[in-house]
Amino acid sequence: MPVLWLSLIVIAISVAVFAFGRQRALSASGGDSRGLHSLPVYYGANALMKAIFPAFGLLILWSLAQPLIIQNSISGMIPESALAEDANIGLVMSEVRRTADGLDYAIDGGFIDEATAENPNADVVGITQTLRDAGQIVTSEITQPILRAAQAYREMSTTMSLLMTFAVLIVALAGGGWGAMQSSRDFRARNVVEQGVLAILIAAASVAILTTIGIILSLVFNTVEFFRLYPAADFFTLLEWAPSFSGRGGASSLGILPLLWGTIYISIVALLVAVPIGLFAAIYLSEYATARVRGIAKPLLEILAGIPTIVYGLFALLTIGPLLMSVFGEDGTGWMGGGRSVMTAGIAMGIMLIPFVSSLSDDIINAVPQSLRDGSYGLGATRSETIKQVVLPAALPGIVGAILLAASRAIGETMIVVLGAGAAARLSLNPFEAMTTVTAKIVSQLTGDSDFASPEALVAFALGISLFVLTLGLNVFALYIVRKYREQYE
Repeated sequence: MPVLWLSLIVIAISVAVFAFGRQRALSASGGDSRGLHSLPVYYGANALMKAIFPAFGLLILWSLAQPLIIQNSISGMIPESALAEDANIGLVMSEVRRTADGLDYAIDGGFIDEATAENPNADVVGITQTLRDAGQIVTSEITQPILRAAQAYREMSTTMSLLMTFAVLIVALAGGGWGAMQSSRDFRARNVVEQGVLAILIAAASVAILTTIGIILSLVFNTVEFFRLYPAADFFTLLEWAPSFSGRGGASSLGILPLLWGTIYISIVALLVAVPIGLFAAIYLSEYATARVRGIAKPLLEILAGIPTIVYGLFALLTIGPLLMSVFGEDGTGWMGGGRSVMTAGIAMGIMLIPFVSSLSDDIINAVPQSLRDGSYGLGATRSETIKQVVLPAALPGIVGAILLAASRAIGETMIVVLGAGAAARLSLNPFEAMTTVTAKIVSQLTGDSDFASPEALVAFALGISLFVLTLGLNVFALYIVRKYREQYE
């Protein structure tokens, strides 16, 4: 049964036991709710919670565990002799899943019957051609071991899905029945429901923490696997990034330093664009602009934050790059050899960061008490002197924190770099040359059919955890600056 229909059935059961539990509580008190410990709705909610949450919990856990169990079982059926020299079990299992999905589609579309699909001695050449005629993608001619594994995969998936349906429905009915049977006059339904709601809130608050832990663990495990295949000393010290994938020959040089340099260089250019413009805009909006101008200008400025980064990348590629080429290209100074460069990506990224700097700085400047301004005016200072000598020093820690947070945002940017900076990993001080960043290389290393047993694919996780540590350090430093130097005004 599809998960959607199963979920709808569980919801219907929960609604039914809600009504039954509420009515049973009223019947126990002779129809007078004043004789109950809690309101009737709490008795129904108790039955509903005991039906729906265990059932959905089992559904989620089963859905997560089922693919892992099936894959571990099916992978043992594939002999090593059936693997190509340059393939691994992960790629073969992907082919098994595609074949199983193709068989299901072909059966539903009438291209093949169930008996032929389940026949272990079926003609693999005919099966392959049938799947291609049905519009299914298979990378090569299906072999007999792959076909048998796909047939077993379909059978196990069907069996386990059927077992999941029965288990979830039994849990929903049992939990709902138990909750409904508890609907007696003296049952403290309100206390139970409130404790259940509290548990739900705690679980919701834990999602972010558990997600963060899961991300970190996935990065750490794959990074450890990478360093088993490739020396960590070379990764952190080599000055060359030259991956050589299977079939191209040669050994790979996977040094992170050129990528880190490109990341930092482009981020510096972006901050040189964003910080002055954003800070000056924040000063104007908070200190000089009228309420009407501020009400119009600030939302218009913050629209920049809502533009997708791919649009900024296209703007860099189609507008900023040609504009820089007209000035610094062959027709100008001759410093720039192409439209993709550090300056192209840095300027586009700086425009994207302007609302981050201006909005945060504006809020921080507005938080400076008016009494400080009044005291400065009372001593004879002008508005510009007050801003320069009173307001900005008081708001400086917060402004520095805003700049560091914008730097973290710049370091993690991808699409602008891919379209505007190019893909060359090099160590150079020329801002008009093409460079690349850590995030761009993560995308390129994991694009296409990657062999996750090779260091060229696993290096993406080492790059990811290096970038994670870098941005985490910047965020922690920003919080430290804000908390250490922030003035507390009464």
